[in-house]
Amino acid sequence: MRLDKYLKVSRLIKRRTVANEACDAGRVLVNGKPARASYEVKPGDVLEISMGAHPIRAEITAVNEFARKEDAGLMYRVLPEEA
Repeated sequence: MRLDKYLKVSRLIKRRTVANEACDAGRVLVNGKPARASYEVKPGDVLEISMGAHPIRAEITAVNEFARKEDAGLMYRVLPEEA
């Protein structure tokens, strides 16, 4: 699944266009490297999203085409921030 779609389905970012713009601006890193919106995500990838005051680090645990609001949080695991 594309990175921008994953960010929307997992509800880490609300809209796909916003996710696409964040990727283009270099605010989304996958495994420590800037990623394009077309990057194919897979379980085990570590995302770092720098939007707003609180950056988010999360590990992808599942890649689902659709997710209900209750199940969206199961698609990733939030990691502690690096010091």
